[in-house]
Amino acid sequence: MSQLPPQEFRTVRGYELKKQNESRLTPALEDYLEMAYRLCMEESCTRINRLSGQLHVRPSSASKMVAKLVQLGYLRYDSLENILLTDEGKITGNYLLERHNVLERFFTMLKSPRPLEEAELVEHMLGDLTILEIKVLMEFFIQNPDIGKQFENFRDMVNCSKE
Repeated sequence: MSQLPPQEFRTVRGYELKKQNESRLTPALEDYLEMAYRLCMEESCTRINRLSGQLHVRPSSASKMVAKLVQLGYLRYDSLENILLTDEGKITGNYLLERHNVLERFFTMLKSPRPLEEAELVEHMLGDLTILEIKVLMEFFIQNPDIGKQFENFRDMVNCSKE
């Protein structure tokens, strides 16, 4: 029997802090950058009120987070106080949106009653390779609809036996 390598257990907060040390973005900053990216892809720029409205936060809170993202080099302001993405902001924002979309589609595929909420809650905790593997798994089911149907039948059978 093979032995697993020694593991380093942490609390949820401990894992969050470890990931934060590896990245410059906190989960909250990721949420703001992802939304700024969404909004800037629609109209090339956004404003604090639009960003705060989409995230359901006060404009003062959004201003503070945008200032941090400006300081980190992901966003910038133009002369009219419009919020624009830098090149790094576009690359990172695109990744964050893709990660979100993969997870939301995954939870939808699993018949989650709240795929958006679940994607929002877990997207910050999963590593890049895990996101890639989820994407590959979903593509496998898309390219193999017969296996996808087998999975659905199995899920229905298991769920019926629980009732």
